[in-house]
Amino acid sequence: MFDQLSERLQGTLAELRSRGKLSEADIDKAMREVRLALLEADVNFKVVKAFTADVKARAIGGGVLEALNPGQQVVKAVNQALTELMGGSGADLVISPRAPTVILMAGLQGSGKTTACGKLAKTLIADGKSVAMAACDTQRPAAVEQLQLLGQQVGATVYSQGTERDPVEIAEWALGQARAETQDVLIVDTAGRLHVDADLMAQLSEIKRRTKPHNVLLVVDAMTGQDAVNVAEQFAEAADFDAIVMTKLDGDARGGAALSIKAVTGKPIVYASVGEKLDALERFHPDRMAGRILGMGDVLSLIEKAEAEFDEADAEEMQRKMMTAQFTLEDFLKQLKQVRKMGSLSSILGMMPGMGKQIKEMQNQVDDRDLDRVEAIILSMTPAERFDPSIINGTRRRRIAAGSGTTIQAVKQLLTQFEQMRKMFKQLASGRQLDPRALMQSQVGRAGRGGGRPSGGGRARRRR
Repeated sequence: MFDQLSERLQGTLAELRSRGKLSEADIDKAMREVRLALLEADVNFKVVKAFTADVKARAIGGGVLEALNPGQQVVKAVNQALTELMGGSGADLVISPRAPTVILMAGLQGSGKTTACGKLAKTLIADGKSVAMAACDTQRPAAVEQLQLLGQQVGATVYSQGTERDPVEIAEWALGQARAETQDVLIVDTAGRLHVDADLMAQLSEIKRRTKPHNVLLVVDAMTGQDAVNVAEQFAEAADFDAIVMTKLDGDARGGAALSIKAVTGKPIVYASVGEKLDALERFHPDRMAGRILGMGDVLSLIEKAEAEFDEADAEEMQRKMMTAQFTLEDFLKQLKQVRKMGSLSSILGMMPGMGKQIKEMQNQVDDRDLDRVEAIILSMTPAERFDPSIINGTRRRRIAAGSGTTIQAVKQLLTQFEQMRKMFKQLASGRQLDPRALMQSQVGRAGRGGGRPSGGGRARRRR
């Protein structure tokens, strides 16, 4: 979402960092570029004006012009201002000491509210909590069925009484059920609305009065830009809420809503949906998001994702195999699947410091379709072939290529590159340094892309 804004800001700040000394005129010029970048990203113009004034005051009033590395100090000022703009230290859900913790979800139709309920339930279940959801959206056709299906997928109990009963009565009944069954959390899915409707707002207020929620979360669609901010303002006036869940943050919108909404409404973003899958819901950390926008990476989130997917004992065993040349294609496949659980290649690369400008270059060489082809090739092998690739002859290569929908050349490339990777691990064990980018490009990019070419492509390329 922030690609264009990130590129503009990083370009402007890189120019400042390249200078050994800065003047007030240099700061003014940079702030004009920052202002234009934010306005093009659909950030509220009042927020932009206050933001640039804040950064300029920090830069000029903080002794930046006389600093040894003034450009770096300006980057630091922009990073701090961006962090504060999006909420500072961030926010978290209020957890009641007496179960159940009640979370009331509200939002417009089409914002992804019901799906957000399922994603939030999955997140809380992963934290060890028992979760129930109340199907109180009786306005939209199939909303109850959708919530029931989501409940089955994530392992949450769903309390529903169809679409004929009053949603207020359903919510109150569901709360009683959650208490009787000692559920840790009850998520109440309320009716979506096409606009801020007086009758539905009254219904929401009554559900809130009956259930006394510990958290009222407003679900807004990041793709709607400043309309999302306007909706949040209107909801705040009609029915006070505590925090925001922003959906579709992985889309191609310009990002203005995420940057503006806290400053305009005073309500923080607590969760962000970054994909269509049910596990694609992340805690929103303003400081980490500011780092991503400025190309500083997000190492903490990357570590958290890795810790969630990789078992420490398995990782140690895998490292031992790599260092002793016992690493097999079966091990490689296992590692590949674990990496893919962490997200797309672009999202992982985006969390690495200094990778901002290089992501597009890397995407041209390695993408998730390459990983699909590599996985298909390995899955088309027998267990014996994965354990000992040296037994794979011409006949076996033809069978593997046919089974994976790729080419014989692609299979040969993967086997060649895998053997080179094993040699690299031996070099690493002996203390020699390796370039991880080169490793990724050679192992995944070349082998994966080979699956999309006819088998004669390699010979034609060599003749040229």
